[in-house]
Amino acid sequence: MTQNKPSQAERRRIAQEKIAAQRAAEARRQRTINISMIVGGAVLLAGVGVLATWAINSTNKSNAKAAANAAASAAANDPALDKSANLLASTVHQADGQDIDGIVKSNEMEQTVYHIHTHLQVFVDGKQMTIPYGIGIVSPLQLQQAQDGTAFVAGGSKFYFLHTHDETGIIHVESPSQQQYNLGNLFDLWKQPLTSGNVAGHQGKLTIFVDGKPYTGDPRAIMFKNLEKVQIDVGTVVPYKDWTWPSGY
Repeated sequence: MTQNKPSQAERRRIAQEKIAAQRAAEARRQRTINISMIVGGAVLLAGVGVLATWAINSTNKSNAKAAANAAASAAANDPALDKSANLLASTVHQADGQDIDGIVKSNEMEQTVYHIHTHLQVFVDGKQMTIPYGIGIVSPLQLQQAQDGTAFVAGGSKFYFLHTHDETGIIHVESPSQQQYNLGNLFDLWKQPLTSGNVAGHQGKLTIFVDGKPYTGDPRAIMFKNLEKVQIDVGTVVPYKDWTWPSGY
């Protein structure tokens, strides 16, 4: 049997279908390449973004650390820094101007719209420790001699709303508006720990008295109130020792 050969028109149709199929396959392949390039580019950009963010964060951390080290070095070299042998803790690493806990700020001058005082005394294994002058006052410190011959901080580059002028343990709360502050705020700007078993690096069981009455709550939560007296014993319990406010307070 003789097989009929496809006509010229049929051959032309078959050739056109093959060309169309080839073009469709080429278009699909090109789309796949484009998508791969877009995804790869996005991944590359994301990687670059992550690296850039890491570099920025690392730089910021390095700058912050360098600034903190510089401030600590400047404070340590301040000849007016309290270096008494019996200090509860040094002020060399305390805050140097940044806001603390969101509410304790600093200014170049003291703010006395809200002005109260609280007394703090701390005993470690029965020995009374000295609360340093200059807590919350940024170096360089300006010292004067008080009437009893002790040092008194008359000035500094900045004053925090919570600070000490001398070694009496009197905490000055001087704020531009009435605001509640607590003992935790003071220790945070001092950059010293205060927990149920650690007071400025001295560890042991705490016994606390507030105005002579036992206090069993969180030491950080003790609110500053006018003419209130706080005693903290670390380790050995020392019976409450009353303290008399000087005239003028």
